[in-house]
Amino acid sequence: MSITVIGAGLAGCEAAWAAAQQGVPVTLWEMKPEKYTPAHHSPRFAELVCSNSLKAKRLESAAGLLKEEMRRLGSLCVPVALACAVPAGGALAVDRDAFSAAVTEKICSHPLITVKQGEVTAIPTDGVTVIATGPLTSEPMAEAIAALCGGGLSFYDAAAPIVTAESVDMSSAFRASRYDREESGEGDYINCPLNKEEYEAFREALVSAERAPLHEFDRAEGLTVYEGCMPIEVLAARGGDAIRFGPMKPVGLRDPHTGHRPWAVVQLRAENAAGTLYNLVGFQTNLKFSEQKRVFGMIPALKNADFMRYGVMHRNTFLNAPTLLDGAFRLKSRPQLLFAGQMTGVEGYMESAASGLLAGLNAVRQVKGQPPLILPRDTMLGALSAHVSDENAHYQPMGANFGILPTLDTHIRDKKQRYAALAQRALDSLAQVMAEMPETLPPVDNVKEE
Repeated sequence: MSITVIGAGLAGCEAAWAAAQQGVPVTLWEMKPEKYTPAHHSPRFAELVCSNSLKAKRLESAAGLLKEEMRRLGSLCVPVALACAVPAGGALAVDRDAFSAAVTEKICSHPLITVKQGEVTAIPTDGVTVIATGPLTSEPMAEAIAALCGGGLSFYDAAAPIVTAESVDMSSAFRASRYDREESGEGDYINCPLNKEEYEAFREALVSAERAPLHEFDRAEGLTVYEGCMPIEVLAARGGDAIRFGPMKPVGLRDPHTGHRPWAVVQLRAENAAGTLYNLVGFQTNLKFSEQKRVFGMIPALKNADFMRYGVMHRNTFLNAPTLLDGAFRLKSRPQLLFAGQMTGVEGYMESAASGLLAGLNAVRQVKGQPPLILPRDTMLGALSAHVSDENAHYQPMGANFGILPTLDTHIRDKKQRYAALAQRALDSLAQVMAEMPETLPPVDNVKEE
């Protein structure tokens, strides 16, 4: 028996790879290039849209722990991301094009994965299927899912602008990573400082700038903007220091031109391996393109910035997962149907990929008539799976964070040491599960912290 996976984003690719690596044939459907969502432009798989950052690498970070759990479970995306990394301090940021191309090549060359192009408009009724069509699921499939599941939750997502490196005025900027955390030796971020007067003028212009119309989205009921991708202008409207304590925080930085910490700072992170493109970190926006050029041009270092992509905003749709899914990402009413990715309410690229990985492993177990793999709650992926499936009347999307893990038996005051202990407990717990299920999971190797 084979498995069908619908959608070749990060979650779908992980699901297909996990199943094929277990020896089960997979048919992977992708509607690109026949049809694109409003946010996607490349015909390749695993296209990154909102950011090129896959968050922290450190094992004592929630994001780093999740990636290590994924790596041990046989992830496709984690090793590819490491191979396509660009300098980003303690974060794992990738060259988007290289990452997508590498994932596409690996999927297309796998002997047990058959790729079919075209839009799937109905949910298959036979066999085991993983639906990973993403938060921008096409309308026919979204309607089919809504009919099956009784509707979903709508949110909004936004992407940040990208500028050329050569157009940044380095006489008004400096290279550094916060607290000197860097890998390249010259500072992995370009920092664009503002003094108090410049910041206040910028914030005022940002709040009053004209926003792009949302077209049909304007008519959507119950508009919710998820905190993880909050447009910078929405955040700025919350108060005078909202963005200075958020994406423009100057903490951990010192301007070598003045010898002092800036009043506020905009960080630019490498968008590609060549270092020719940089994105404005945390500057997701829905301003009109002309307004973006005008307002962001008020940042001294970006006064002559050449924008290669302006910020955009688009709709994301999520299932009411706690009422529909179990901890294996299976539909409670129909276990042969699994869901994965951001549409389940896991927030973030790696979180989406991780859900696809677990869904793929459970699809195999479903085919083989084995009980589902539900990871312990003291692992990061297990905790995310529990968040998706636990009863919750006020369900919201969730990314990896240590707050969703059970507390340690002994309280550790030092935060770094506490997070390290939580990470070690998680990996020990995962190792035990993997040792008990050798027929399904790859063997644990000698792991070294990255």
